[in-house]
Amino acid sequence: MVIKKVVVAGGGPAGLMAAEVMSQGGLRVDVYDAMSSVGHKFLRAGTGGLNITHSEPFDKFLSRYGPRRAEIEPLLRQFGPQDLRNWVHALGFETFVGTSGRVFPVGMKASPLLRAWLKRLQDGGVTFHLRHKWLGWNEDKSLKFETPEGEISVRADAVILALGGGSWRRLGSDGAWVNLLRQAGVRVEALKPSNCGFDVRWSDHFRERYNGHPVKPVILTFKDSFRQQGEFIVTETGVEGSLIYAASALLREEIEANGTAIIQLDLAPNFSEGQVMERLARPRGSKTMSSHLERTLAIRGVKSGLLREFAAREDFEKNEILAKAIKGLTVPLISPRPLDEAISTAGGVSFKELDEQLMIRKIPGIFCAGEMLDWEAPTGGYLLTACFSSGRAAGLGVLKWIGNRHESS
Repeated sequence: MVIKKVVVAGGGPAGLMAAEVMSQGGLRVDVYDAMSSVGHKFLRAGTGGLNITHSEPFDKFLSRYGPRRAEIEPLLRQFGPQDLRNWVHALGFETFVGTSGRVFPVGMKASPLLRAWLKRLQDGGVTFHLRHKWLGWNEDKSLKFETPEGEISVRADAVILALGGGSWRRLGSDGAWVNLLRQAGVRVEALKPSNCGFDVRWSDHFRERYNGHPVKPVILTFKDSFRQQGEFIVTETGVEGSLIYAASALLREEIEANGTAIIQLDLAPNFSEGQVMERLARPRGSKTMSSHLERTLAIRGVKSGLLREFAAREDFEKNEILAKAIKGLTVPLISPRPLDEAISTAGGVSFKELDEQLMIRKIPGIFCAGEMLDWEAPTGGYLLTACFSSGRAAGLGVLKWIGNRHESS
């Protein structure tokens, strides 16, 4: 029996999961990655604690994929949050649920988990080729790779492309594959920043004084589509952080459609508007308004700065208007930060180009997985879970495709 050779281009979670599934299925697997080691973005994601998935109810979990829920749901039903936790356990690491419902491996680190995974893959026969950047196809349909020693050609019975999106170029996701697939006739939706920061026209005074300051706790509201409590960070150019990332898809689309996105910030989430008015009306004697706000509503520092930045000076003399500003301060966002700064990307290979096994219909034997696909999700474990599940689905797809070809030959 001839053992079939398959190539995985991309050594992130999706590519490595595909490699594991296929090697366990008896295929010879070669993983090619442009970087000097695999899993760069995976390690970067785990810098502050590896958030592997989320423990919330499955239907709510599925809702996090927005317009692409229908395409992502079948993948997650085959390998979902609990399956991913079980997979981590099988590698020898326990997991725990944090206070926010996010799931982490005990120890919180990505590097020990990745090392154990790579050892298991190598023990299973997976071969790694580093500093090999995929350049497309040669005329004879073999794969073309750029290496330190020059270009090489590689033949394979099937290929899984798991090359990531277009963010964090320095970690290997440069989006160069977009034009290669488009030249092959594959529809690829434009890559856009997701889980990204946004620019705000700060005054020089505000920027210099509050750059790097966290704003918490606060409720961010955007139209009727988003309302969530959390925190974000003021940056030199605007805002970023978990609360901003959670709304980033909506905010990006609004800016694309109308040129700006207006968010509302509740700076006193623990008080109703009536309670805010009652506290503002308390006598302040000779105290300044800043002292009064700090004493009665704990609005100080960057929150006080935000009020001064976006509320008119005369509003501070009218309690009813000031209370409305405190409970719904309008902040205009003018543009998302550049793609390379984003945590992840939207856009990618259209699901209409793929069959149920994630194989490109126009190029039989070529499969896609991970962030290359046209979907997005907020941070919180949703990105990693879908990358793992799509990699697994593509790996199973290759096994099925090669099996069907063998039976028909």
